[in-house]
Amino acid sequence: MKSMAAVVTPADEALRPGFLPGADAPAQAVAAPTPPPPETNDLEPTIYRFTVKYSLRQQILLLLLTFASFPFLYYSLELPKTIVNHAIREDAKFPQSILGMDLDRVPYLMALSAIFLLLVFVNGAFKYYINTFKGQLGERMLRRFRYQLYQRLLRFPLGYFQRVSSAQIIPMITAECESLGGFIGDAFVTPVFQGGTLLTIIFFMFMQDPVLGAAAIALYPIQGYLIPRLQRKVNQLGKQRVRTVREVADRVHESTAGIVEIQANDTVKLQLTDFAHILGRIYDIRFEIYRRKFFVKFLNNFIAQLTPFFFYSIGGYLVIGGSLSFGALVAVLAAYKDLASPWKELLDFYQQKEDSRIKYEQIVEQFEPAGMTDARLLLAEPESVPPLRGDIVVANLVLAEDDRSRILDGVSFTVPLNEHIAIIGQSGSGKNELALLLARLMRPTGGGIRIGGMDLAELPVAVIGRRIGYVGPTPYLFSGTLRENLLLGLRHRPIQPAEYDDDEARRRARQLMEARRSGNIEFDLHADWIDYAAAGVADPDGLSRRVAEVLARLDFEEDVYTFGLRWRIDPAERPDVAGRLLEARHALTQRLAEEDIIKLVETYDPDHYNSNASVAENLLFGTPIGPAFDFEALASNNYVLSVLDKLELTDDLVEAGRHTAATMGEMFADLPAGHEFFEQFSFINANELPEFGAILAVFERGGAKALSDEQRKKLLSLPFKLIAARHRLGVLDERMQQRLLEARRVFHSDLPASMHDEIEFFDPARYNAAASLQDNILFGKIAYGEADAPRRIPVVLREVLSALSLRHAVIDVGLDYNVGTGGSRLSAGQRQRAAIARALLKRPDLLILNEATTALDGPTQGKVLEGVRQETAGRGLIWVLHRAGLARNFDRVLVMSGGKLGEQGRFAELDRKDSLTGLLMAAE
Repeated sequence: MKSMAAVVTPADEALRPGFLPGADAPAQAVAAPTPPPPETNDLEPTIYRFTVKYSLRQQILLLLLTFASFPFLYYSLELPKTIVNHAIREDAKFPQSILGMDLDRVPYLMALSAIFLLLVFVNGAFKYYINTFKGQLGERMLRRFRYQLYQRLLRFPLGYFQRVSSAQIIPMITAECESLGGFIGDAFVTPVFQGGTLLTIIFFMFMQDPVLGAAAIALYPIQGYLIPRLQRKVNQLGKQRVRTVREVADRVHESTAGIVEIQANDTVKLQLTDFAHILGRIYDIRFEIYRRKFFVKFLNNFIAQLTPFFFYSIGGYLVIGGSLSFGALVAVLAAYKDLASPWKELLDFYQQKEDSRIKYEQIVEQFEPAGMTDARLLLAEPESVPPLRGDIVVANLVLAEDDRSRILDGVSFTVPLNEHIAIIGQSGSGKNELALLLARLMRPTGGGIRIGGMDLAELPVAVIGRRIGYVGPTPYLFSGTLRENLLLGLRHRPIQPAEYDDDEARRRARQLMEARRSGNIEFDLHADWIDYAAAGVADPDGLSRRVAEVLARLDFEEDVYTFGLRWRIDPAERPDVAGRLLEARHALTQRLAEEDIIKLVETYDPDHYNSNASVAENLLFGTPIGPAFDFEALASNNYVLSVLDKLELTDDLVEAGRHTAATMGEMFADLPAGHEFFEQFSFINANELPEFGAILAVFERGGAKALSDEQRKKLLSLPFKLIAARHRLGVLDERMQQRLLEARRVFHSDLPASMHDEIEFFDPARYNAAASLQDNILFGKIAYGEADAPRRIPVVLREVLSALSLRHAVIDVGLDYNVGTGGSRLSAGQRQRAAIARALLKRPDLLILNEATTALDGPTQGKVLEGVRQETAGRGLIWVLHRAGLARNFDRVLVMSGGKLGEQGRFAELDRKDSLTGLLMAAE
């Protein structure tokens, strides 16, 4: 019988350092040793087990500090009695001795008072240190818990996100677990500290008089019995409330994602009714919680007020009878006043404990879905990740939906890894799911996939993510620059450490220590994560050339060039590029003059009004940097208004605004909202017309003086948007233009020094950091009304940049274009090509494209198809195609039908009238 220690599974082999899936396979370049990722522990079932597992030593230290504080607390209670009986009472005997010193009445009183003050300070110091320590501990544990939740989220099976909305998951990691950090810090120390304080005070009372001590605690057992039982129903209601609030988040998420469908199908009232129903359930639950919670408070307060009745009656009787000193009664009354606080804290702690227990258990329940990726596979980092080679063997592959209906049923085939394979089939044939299984983004219900003899299911993500590329039909781009998204597949772990000065190094050391104590990953976000060797280059310059090559292959270069013209650079960070762009500005001006088309661009001139620029641009003669001088807010800017008032322009511009609003009201009165005139006069839209109509009515009745400040600013905002060459409304005549030029000069000369950083002024000799590349090169506006200008100027600009060898620099700037949330600033086709470029840059051994070009037009699809095939020559390519005809030049074609592999072979062999391929071709 074999020893268990000698058994090594393929998964264990893949996870060991130096794992090589193939004899003598050339391994990918490896980085210098980096800190290991933290252990991947399962979530503990209860919050107390989680607390003990990760903070036992700190909790013990807190308890020791708590126990150490109790003697000081006791003596702070005893001391007032001593002061009253032995220092203040008239029959007190003197001198009294302290530490061997005899003191008369006043010095003795002052000494005791000083000791009392010292005890107050010591007790306060204990509380301060304990509270700070437990707060820090709670935040560390909260950080650990959130990290564990997020780490588990990355292990969830793909199907989970198709069933559960992210709107339910996000609050669990953010808002719902927020209170758990505070509870974990309090988990042991609060009941011990408050309970110990309570017992200390009770012990002191019994030491003064057993009867008074018994009176003080007589009702506590009743409260201890009743309150938890009444609280239990409140806890159950709280659990229902948490679940129902998640439904609110889910509905809001669905409504924002499906707003087009809601409005297009007139289901607004249905959505509002559904939402109101959920809110009604929350109202009922919360109202019932309030009723029960405040009844518990009423009962608790009533019982608490019975105790003073016993003190005053019994204690007064004992003092009158001479069996209890007046000082002892005062001390007991003072102690009882302190008794209420720890008892209340204990009751509050019980409620907090129950709330935290429910939240923790509910969160853990949601983060335990079946089919999660093995934690070891997620974070394992082999010493080398060699290339995959051999055959792809798919054996009896089965994928069932919720373990019932089969999406894939017994799919089997064997193909060489380095072939180019097309998968075709009708919608719902299982072709898309097959691609996800081959990329290991889904797990099969039965059967398996092996590559080069290795089970795909047992390979770590480090191998899958670097050696297999996948692009789906709706790829996701992360918020940030296009460059960051393209290079995402090369950022697996830190390659080169970041360089820090002494202060930053110390700060980084503290951050690293906190990350380690919180169980977080210890990698440095500011290190160089780019794996140049994986991209087949040696340095950033080589990577830049490689990116440009891939963009050209995918017919994406022109799009990125356009992004670059629309984007900005910081001339302080890239002075060489800024200088070259200034050269392009002069070269463009010269070119326009040589071809006698200089009139197609009206350049900025400090002494002339630019009729193709807006009034706002002419007034500022620059580009606003901050919000203070944003063009939309100039009518509310105090400095701008002061300049206009100084030149007596305000009333004239308000009148211009009135005239503009009246003219547009007449023009648009009978036009539908989508009419082209609204685009031409884009500074006012159909929704604003009624508001301006009301303002004009006020103006007609009482003149400008009858307008409110807001109405006046509304009219004043209109002229700032006027462009003389475009909006021929008769308000920007030559005289008005000259007055605005004078306002420009006053604006610049009087501008406070504190506002200079709010505007980047136009200067023919300087690069404008706030303007786009194209605006910097043009240094003006394309002339409106010149029919040839919109077509001719971009062509001349492109030729000038190419002549100066600046096209690559513009493309490089385009890579810094911000793609927006989820890539929303890019079209669907641009997102698809960006995702394909991202997959190609990491040079995978197997590239899987799952209908990844559906958003592209026919010619572009052909270019991308050919470019990808050239890039993957000699390596594996599996492409799920949405049109069967695109499979013509692939090495092998797999045809899916009804979840089964219907046929396979070369396209020429399968293209028959009686074949599945022939039927698919005929349907196109």
